[in-house]
Amino acid sequence: MNLQTPQHHIVIIGGGAGGLELATTLGHKLGKKGLARITLVDQSLTHIWKPLLHEVAAGSLDSGANEINYRAHAKRHYFEFQMGAMHGLDRENQQILVAPIYDEHGELVVDERQISYSSLVIAVGSTANDFGTEGAATNCIFLDSLEQARRFHSHLLNSFLKSEYDASHQQSHPIDIAIIGAGATGVELAAELHLASQELPSYGLNHLKQNDVRISVIEAADRILPALPEHLSSAATRELARLNIKVLTDNRVTKITEDAIEFADGTHLNASIKVWAAGIKAPNFLAQLEGLEVNRINQLVVHQTLQTTQDENIFAFGDCASCPQPDSDRPVPPRAQAAHQQASTLARTLTRRLKGEEAVPYLYRDYGSLISFSRYTAVGNLMGKLVGKNLMVEGRIARMFYVSLYRMHQIALHGLFRTSLIWLNDKINRALQPRLKLH
Repeated sequence: MNLQTPQHHIVIIGGGAGGLELATTLGHKLGKKGLARITLVDQSLTHIWKPLLHEVAAGSLDSGANEINYRAHAKRHYFEFQMGAMHGLDRENQQILVAPIYDEHGELVVDERQISYSSLVIAVGSTANDFGTEGAATNCIFLDSLEQARRFHSHLLNSFLKSEYDASHQQSHPIDIAIIGAGATGVELAAELHLASQELPSYGLNHLKQNDVRISVIEAADRILPALPEHLSSAATRELARLNIKVLTDNRVTKITEDAIEFADGTHLNASIKVWAAGIKAPNFLAQLEGLEVNRINQLVVHQTLQTTQDENIFAFGDCASCPQPDSDRPVPPRAQAAHQQASTLARTLTRRLKGEEAVPYLYRDYGSLISFSRYTAVGNLMGKLVGKNLMVEGRIARMFYVSLYRMHQIALHGLFRTSLIWLNDKINRALQPRLKLH
């Protein structure tokens, strides 16, 4: 099937936070008025904000209540949706190749397709980077997708159930959870898992003691949250200690076995559940795309305008792109706020492109960092004109700002009124549903 159109056709690959925000904005700016055709391509049927995956994994968030169906959202916001994974590019004919779709029994559902584009935007995000560590791919759990988060949650519940059964028969069966990587994801996951272990006795697992669930966070650098300011790292370390979460810094992992983690200094740590949350890389298929420049972690190299260096008709942004900045030798950091800003800039560029006008250069603005420790607290620093150059926040205020990040994403997708209704529904569900997802 070859989809041709005389209209300017903007094809967006990847329905993550940035890609879906861009499709929604362009749908209203261009699609609604018939000025361009907008198509979003993603291999899943639903979207969930990636920073929430650690909450899904721990069971403190019901993913079903926070998913967005791409087809329904596309209909409401004047763009089209095509399900499938991009696995090829024909730059000469300006077409992408979309892989066939098979059902759970291996039966073909949708054949391979070619989709023509006038402007192509690649926003496929990133995956965890295990750096080729021996045993990581086979013995660790990754949290790159909703499916992985759900599998982890199921595995966690089964581990809790087994430990409860053994404890009820006077057999000690502690659960040792090791999280490799003490960036934002690793630290926040540790806090959510601690909350889950504390909530379990409320739901009948009365034989489990607090010290039966032992959580460790492992970092190769000399402090946790190494990419963030040191004062945030210190505050986060204190909070993890308060939650009785073990922090191991200056520990480089060299091998992972079925029941242990081995370090460069020859020591090891026993762990029945191992989560890899260290480092990122762009999806491997980007390195095979025709004639596009990538860096060592598969990111597409782009100009400040977010156009790829080898093709002005192809754009990339978010975690899958390496975007330079003036007066800096480092590219834009792979953060949610950067993807949100880039989506806004690219919406302006693509709108101007229809008029033959120049692309808008993207300038990264750092508004600070926030780290959530589940329902316990949050820490962070806010930057900008409203709060001064750098304001340290902790406790309820920091938690409020952290939650507001997700609400801002929802507003970008649904508008203020619908987001207000969603917020009210979340409040009601929180009062009616168990605090921990138990299935």
